[in-house]
Amino acid sequence: MKHSQDYPLKARPMIGLEDEYPAGFVDPRHCHAHAQFLYACAGVMSVVTPQTSFVIPPQRAVWLPAEMVHEVSCRGAVSLRTLYIDPLYDTDPNSCRVLEVSDFLKALVLEVVKFPAEYDLEGREGRIVHLLLDEIRRMPSAPYHVPMPTDPRLVRLCKAIIANPADHRDIDALSSLIGMSRRTFTRAFKQELGMGFALWRQQVRLMAAVSLLAAGRTITSVALEVGYESPSAFTAMFHRAFGEPPSAYASR
Repeated sequence: MKHSQDYPLKARPMIGLEDEYPAGFVDPRHCHAHAQFLYACAGVMSVVTPQTSFVIPPQRAVWLPAEMVHEVSCRGAVSLRTLYIDPLYDTDPNSCRVLEVSDFLKALVLEVVKFPAEYDLEGREGRIVHLLLDEIRRMPSAPYHVPMPTDPRLVRLCKAIIANPADHRDIDALSSLIGMSRRTFTRAFKQELGMGFALWRQQVRLMAAVSLLAAGRTITSVALEVGYESPSAFTAMFHRAFGEPPSAYASR
């Protein structure tokens, strides 16, 4: 994955990069001196920070503040477009967020990533960059994240569940896997994340489902891939969580 240190801003408010990554690609924990706007115009990626795990389907992007440690993994082949942005333009430098990407914003991103590193700030390119910054600020946030623990044992387990939401092992098996008793595991999980493990895993599955539906997968294949025994069980859970069936979400 290309990083901002390889492409200095050189007194520009942002630079844009484009790249292609294969299924299974992982960019290990790292951070950047600049804010980062990660957008996959095709494919689904997950982004994990010390506090939160995000699932990013097409038509969504994640904003990462400067110096935010994160890890990026590609669930399938991903066409990535990245903007590195001067932190001066970050209106909320303490939080990550998933943003909706309108057709207009997408068009601006696809244009900016083709600019040379030393584009003309006073000409057409500079005006487009500032328009792009305005559009990013206008985009609403989207609920595609789950909290992450800080205990290294729980972090290891949570990453494994995020990588494989269909994992059916129960609390006894999972707590034993990381060297914790069931009681210690359940207590620590709730203390760190404010919810029980079952609810957290349900949220992981729902977020994975949303990303797969956005990528055009059928409801049946999504239900099985995220760990539900039948499409009807998955549909019932999705409806309770989002107030609409997955078919309505997929069609929208």
